[in-house]
Amino acid sequence: MNQSEPASRPFWHEKSLDELSASEWEALCDGCGRCCLNKLEDWETGEIAWTNVACTLLDGETCRCRDYENRAVTVPDCVQLTPDEVCTLTWLPPTCGYRLVAEGCYLYWWHPLVSGSAETVHETGISVRGRTVPEDGMELEEYENHVMDWPLDEGKDT
Repeated sequence: MNQSEPASRPFWHEKSLDELSASEWEALCDGCGRCCLNKLEDWETGEIAWTNVACTLLDGETCRCRDYENRAVTVPDCVQLTPDEVCTLTWLPPTCGYRLVAEGCYLYWWHPLVSGSAETVHETGISVRGRTVPEDGMELEEYENHVMDWPLDEGKDT
């Protein structure tokens, strides 16, 4: 390569969400696990309240789905992200790689694609690691006792 030629830009700077390959799409997930937290929606206002109640399939230590390939069968209301969904979902965390790319923003330094390590999302406290309670056996009415602000507040300033 000629020294005057700029280095190629990362794929997430060059492509829209629609243009990503399957492996690029998966790599864009930072592994925070925030999207796998249960959320409560006010039917009148549409306001979303985040809880620390984790989907039954979320591994609280790895922040990954325990059965990713079959998640829609096990959890029928699991929202499977697509480029179209990313642009319409109001509850994606502000630090979400999919959301950032869709909005034309840069990924945070701790994102594994930038840092080169899948651990930085955990080391910086962005992920849900160690901060969730399982939904298994919990009554829906109890979710209100688990409303949290941190899924939306943390990470924007790191």
